[in-house]
Amino acid sequence: MQFDYIVVGAGSAGCALAARLSEDPGTSVALVEAGGSDRAREVGVPAAFAKLFRTARDWDFHTVAQPEMEHREMYWPRGRMLGGSSSMNAMMWVRGHRADYDGWGVPGWSHDEVMPYYRRLERRVGGNADGVYGTDGPVLVSDQRDMNETTRAFLAACEARGLKRLPELNVPDGEGHAPTPVTQKRGRRWSAADAYLRPARRRRNLTVVTDTQVTRVVIEDGRATGVERGDGRRLFARREVILSAGAVGSPHLLLLSGVGDPDHLREHGIEPVAERPAVGRHLQDHLAVAVLRHATVAVTLTGADTPRNVARYLLLRRGPFTSNVGEAVLFTRSDDALTAPDLELVFAPVPFSDHGLEAPTEHGVTVGVILLRPESSGRVALASADPLAAPLIDPGYLTADADLRRVIHGVRLAEELLDTAPLNEYVGGSMAPYPGAHDEKELVDYVRAHAQTIYHPTGTCRMGADDDAVVDPELRVRGVAGLRVADASVLPEIIRGHTNAPAIMIGERAADLVRRNA
Repeated sequence: MQFDYIVVGAGSAGCALAARLSEDPGTSVALVEAGGSDRAREVGVPAAFAKLFRTARDWDFHTVAQPEMEHREMYWPRGRMLGGSSSMNAMMWVRGHRADYDGWGVPGWSHDEVMPYYRRLERRVGGNADGVYGTDGPVLVSDQRDMNETTRAFLAACEARGLKRLPELNVPDGEGHAPTPVTQKRGRRWSAADAYLRPARRRRNLTVVTDTQVTRVVIEDGRATGVERGDGRRLFARREVILSAGAVGSPHLLLLSGVGDPDHLREHGIEPVAERPAVGRHLQDHLAVAVLRHATVAVTLTGADTPRNVARYLLLRRGPFTSNVGEAVLFTRSDDALTAPDLELVFAPVPFSDHGLEAPTEHGVTVGVILLRPESSGRVALASADPLAAPLIDPGYLTADADLRRVIHGVRLAEELLDTAPLNEYVGGSMAPYPGAHDEKELVDYVRAHAQTIYHPTGTCRMGADDDAVVDPELRVRGVAGLRVADASVLPEIIRGHTNAPAIMIGERAADLVRRNA
């Protein structure tokens, strides 16, 4: 089958890109997704996202053993369904800081240049101080529908400590605290598939292919001409192939297709077609540490699945099931000499550890301490030439000494906030496995043994104006005509925020770049 454009991956960026390209009725677009439908109750119910982990809708990746993390092979959930990770994330809409975009130094990607794309895609429901958000786009950005009272106490504790209250979380120079805006519609998840794909699928020129894993990009005479599927059959692209398979999937596909470090490719019997040593490198991720405390008042999300709360959600879309778990955030600096935040504290009105894989049995609260700007970085590499084998994922957590020091600073700040009125009226002592912050060695051991990803891998197909970058400022893969990458893998440096919003923005901008060159 032939199409003008083939988009690989129906995640945050892929849904936006395919939908925008198919707005032209004279253009044919195929969107190819390895996973299947997103039609599952756990997808729609905000508080149930952790129930999708380690299911058929999850890639269920693991890192290689991390030497600085007690040699753990750490679990990395990634969405494998329509909507990708936007169908199983915590729905937090966090664009990042002005300094991120301006600091990249990539033509066309400064803060002021990308903001029109954010405003084009957003439809803010609720507060919109200073017109921060767009109001007519496909992505619904809503206020928390039923914020927990402990979350309000967290925000009040931040204010009592003299920390700035932000009028809106996504102001350009956002340092301070605020409730988390969420991608929800009346208490139900609003994924990229909801925003873009469902309306677009009515178009005859858009073909959505599910349960089909692409195994390589077909490159002939230096040009991408299509993709090969797991069954050996091919789809052909008259104009372009665009990879939107994420920070793991996109570099993996490039490597399988012969685009990468030639020595690494030949190790696995793959003949290089384009020498791009940076493919898969510069992997950065946000590491998160859970500060857990017992709750002295039984008002948290623990035990929320009562018949009354189920009825409230089903009938009114109200109550604790509307919670995204990470209900409020604080962006702050570990050092006053810094000019932008390097730490994020996320408040959850429930004990949340080990990815929430087991439902809590005790009332408690969590402050997740997130390292926003890690100096550590790693790599996605081939494990074998078998396209169905998972790649090697090595984020290199805490391999830079400064990262651990900043995480510990964040933990101590979290403890100070938990001990500040009115939040201290709700919390008691430390909750296992968190030992508290009294003993330095014990705290460091806890970080190494229990810190986890907060699900934000980036950088493995780095964008830049320099020749070493994998893609140029128009997202074209250097050395291969007719091939682009459009997802969070192109971020030159990890964002001081979360990755769903930037990924969708990249999909929107990529559509304009592609159409401009059509």
